[in-house]
Amino acid sequence: MKKYFIVCLGVLSISTSAQILLNEDVHRAINFALENDIELENQKIDHEKLELERQSILSKYIPRLEATALYGYLKSNGNLDIPTFNVPMTDFNLFEGSTDFKTKGQAFHGGIMAKAVLFSGGQIHYGAKALEYQNKGNALMMDLKADEVIKDIILSYDQLQLLNSAESLIDESEKRLNKETERVEKAISVGLAIPYDRDKIKLATLELETNRTEVQNKKQLLALKISQATGLSIEEILQTSYEVEPIVILEDLSSQNRNEIKALEAYQQATQYAVKKEKGSLLPTVGAFGGYSYSTLFNSELSTNSPLTQTPIDLNVNHLTFHPTWMVGVAMKWEIFAGFERKHKIEEANLSLKQIENKLKDAQEKTALQLEKNKLEYQTAIQQIEIAKQRELIAQHNNSMAEKQYKAGLIGVTERLTAENDIYKESLNKIQTIIKQRQIAIETYQSAGVLSTYLISK
Repeated sequence: MKKYFIVCLGVLSISTSAQILLNEDVHRAINFALENDIELENQKIDHEKLELERQSILSKYIPRLEATALYGYLKSNGNLDIPTFNVPMTDFNLFEGSTDFKTKGQAFHGGIMAKAVLFSGGQIHYGAKALEYQNKGNALMMDLKADEVIKDIILSYDQLQLLNSAESLIDESEKRLNKETERVEKAISVGLAIPYDRDKIKLATLELETNRTEVQNKKQLLALKISQATGLSIEEILQTSYEVEPIVILEDLSSQNRNEIKALEAYQQATQYAVKKEKGSLLPTVGAFGGYSYSTLFNSELSTNSPLTQTPIDLNVNHLTFHPTWMVGVAMKWEIFAGFERKHKIEEANLSLKQIENKLKDAQEKTALQLEKNKLEYQTAIQQIEIAKQRELIAQHNNSMAEKQYKAGLIGVTERLTAENDIYKESLNKIQTIIKQRQIAIETYQSAGVLSTYLISK
């Protein structure tokens, strides 16, 4: 058996490329399913949102330009009390008591100010880098979901072909049983058979009808599931037909290409940048500014009494204007002590980094184990196909012999129906075994992180 298996693989390696050959309709259905999957669509939206967030952080390097305008009207009553001053030689007290005054006026200010960050302690750069690698990891996790969608569509169509084969096998069995019924009816009419034989065959035919109904219902449900995933019509899905063939793996696959590993490596880099960002908060922030402004005070009035004669005084100002006023400079802000808040954030970021490193190590071990498990199951599945083929051949031979022996009267109707039932079961078992092998092969490619790479339409 081992020698035959090696020779078989040798022939396949010559005639078959190491790819998963898909029916054109299945390939198209996969593309529709990837476009229609809600979870994938939401992940794409999250990916775009995170990219916008990264761009928002980087935009802090871009100078900010602000324009301001202010107009105000002021009216106020006040009271002024200055310490009394005695004038020498006159015995006169100056500023004795308090003085009331009234004032009003209008003011306008307008200006443009530009501000730019010169140095942020690396927080902007490292923060943007952290989001870049986080988004890279998220994109790789999206690929994992896409692989699940691909696998589900392929296996769903395979199951549909299994049901088609079951329906064909039922039709073939029914034809043979109908011939047996005709033969038994003739035998009964001449006294060579009894009605019991006819009833047993009738019972077997009814069981086939029951099986056919179950198969048709399963086909409808499966087609509905595919239709919901792809948007294709049920009629179009049911028309898809192809021969289910084993998937041959010729490559020495490695788990290092797993998207989980790549995603965790990206998350690890993102967390490393997050640590650097938090450490950057210990450094000062330096910025530059420059601006132009126009300011004026106009139509101002001040009413009070003379401190000497108490004569009313009215002071009017037509305008007091500052224009142009130019400002340019550099500013620094350094938060020297923030109550250990920054220290705790740095420690938290370091702990997150440690968690990612632990997850990465654990994932590397588990994915390697999963791939080896799938490889062993794949080898077993290949051997199971050969066994299933031999069992089908034996069942076909036994059924042919039983048909001849029953005609010759060497066996009874029970043995004849048993042989008929065996060929149905073994033929169906062969197809199920091939589909199981295809599932294991797909999962093996999936566990190596290369499933979508090996898909090709016939």
